[in-house]
Amino acid sequence: MTIVAGVDIGNSTTEVCLARCAHGRPAEFLASGITKTTGIKGTVANLPGILTALGAALRTAGLETADLGEIRINEATPVIGDLAMETITETIITESTMIGHNPSTPGGIGLGVGVTQPFDRLGVIGRGEKVICVIPQGIDYEDAAREINGAVARGVDVQGAVARQDDAVLIANRLTRKVPVIDEVTLIDKVPLGMQAAVEVAEQGQSVRTLSNPYGIATVFGLAADETKLVVPIARALIGNRSAVVVRTPQGDVKARSIPAGVVTVSGIRGKADIDVDAGAARIMEVVERVQPVEDVKGEAGTNVGGMLERVRQVMADLTGQAPGEMKIQDVLGVDTFIPQKVRGGLAGEFALENAVALAAMVKTNRLPMTQIADQLAAKLGTGVVIAGVEAYMAVGGAMTTPGTAKPLAILDMGGGSTDAAIVTRDDKISAIHLAGAGDMVTMLINSELGLGDPDLAENIKKYPLAKVESLFHMRLEDGTVRFFAESLPPEVFARVVILAEGGLTPIPGDYPLDKIRYVRREAKKKVFVANALRALARVAPTGNIRHIDFVVLVGGSALDFEIADMVTDALAEYGIVCGRGNIRGTEGPRNAVATGLVLSYLNGGEA
Repeated sequence: MTIVAGVDIGNSTTEVCLARCAHGRPAEFLASGITKTTGIKGTVANLPGILTALGAALRTAGLETADLGEIRINEATPVIGDLAMETITETIITESTMIGHNPSTPGGIGLGVGVTQPFDRLGVIGRGEKVICVIPQGIDYEDAAREINGAVARGVDVQGAVARQDDAVLIANRLTRKVPVIDEVTLIDKVPLGMQAAVEVAEQGQSVRTLSNPYGIATVFGLAADETKLVVPIARALIGNRSAVVVRTPQGDVKARSIPAGVVTVSGIRGKADIDVDAGAARIMEVVERVQPVEDVKGEAGTNVGGMLERVRQVMADLTGQAPGEMKIQDVLGVDTFIPQKVRGGLAGEFALENAVALAAMVKTNRLPMTQIADQLAAKLGTGVVIAGVEAYMAVGGAMTTPGTAKPLAILDMGGGSTDAAIVTRDDKISAIHLAGAGDMVTMLINSELGLGDPDLAENIKKYPLAKVESLFHMRLEDGTVRFFAESLPPEVFARVVILAEGGLTPIPGDYPLDKIRYVRREAKKKVFVANALRALARVAPTGNIRHIDFVVLVGGSALDFEIADMVTDALAEYGIVCGRGNIRGTEGPRNAVATGLVLSYLNGGEA
């Protein structure tokens, strides 16, 4: 009897299956181990994680390292996900052209149009002049309201006000003439004076209509068609805001420039094709599918996409000790997304959502890095280490230990960096595919689209459901149900959207409503997991037709997600496919499929 350890090095986790094996007899499974993968998958930096997971499994089984007869590791293909570009077209606003940071409590309602004038000049402004009053730091709200009321009484047409302090409601409540008032403008000193401006405040629960519409801005300021084109990014940045100010600056202060996204060149067995990233992710993926299997992907030099793909090659070259020219990208997944871009020249941290394309790239290295891992692991433990096989092949063997399964069978292994699919026929023929894009890309999309700047927070948003804390004793879950508490909740979560994480409630910063966060999370999962599931199964289906697959078992860490498996199952139900989460060895759920398959490959003479 030999103690065999199967070690699956994944992008997110490293998993171990420990079993007592003898040829001609079923494996006696002893224990499992799991830990976070150290370093980028497929590099020698994985060793600490392997040793940790292996040590945990040995302790559970009551064994020592010396008891190990053989360690079998998978052929790990590194996958690096990155944004191919910051934006497809970046529009830069110079000088002070707009304010629209959506303060929580603006005052008044309506649209006011006039010339920006400083607060201290209200007393000398002539009768009938249309004015937007700019109230600086340090002016008391009662003094501000008194001066505005006095100007109105003298015949000055005060159309609205912009304030530095959080006083909009207090000022508006004291005005004899109700006008829109916006506060919390951080850079009040940079508001251009003597310029035509428009101030708009919407009813509670609504958003501005005129200033979020480029034609509305054009109407207010009398813009020509060419000038209207320049205000499009301003209007887009104000969509969804309850309040906004737009200031028309002198000609030449508003400039726009486009940064080229670049051209992607995809080379494959069926040919070679160029596609401009401006065309979007759908066109990129059409080209990838047309020329697949992909042999390499390159980006145009001097462009955003070219820089991203070369950075991926360089990172892998540095980690593996190979020349960058030897790094081949064997698959990419493109997804259309949005990125909040700071509007330069804004006065209160304004952002505009810009179109972008996210790319996950799979780098194909030679066998050298895995050989290095095997050699160093063997030297450390004094045990034979074998590079046993491709992940998807091994995952089939592990998935077959799920109760109720039989050949023919397809598996979807959804991990952190890649989505693998394989199908085994009744006569044990296996075909497999290894595609870029999985959980890490979903996290990246959530992080970028919500502008979080915190990958750990984005990861938790991906993994757990949401709720809105409506009082210190109850919250409304994202499915609409209400949960009550006998003891009061922490005050810092009151009126906040929170993540229902295992360790407690995690408040999400910012003002995004629950429905918006949920929508971004679910769309990111659909764009990556559902799209890749259909793409992968079409590649391995015997005739290229998904409808000819009867059973699919979902394995991998992402299959544990509270909604991904249901999304994929729903998508495959349209094709008449029976699909569900695996339960490896009847005990492990969808995890440990590859590690278990590696152990079984020992009994099968190296084949899953």
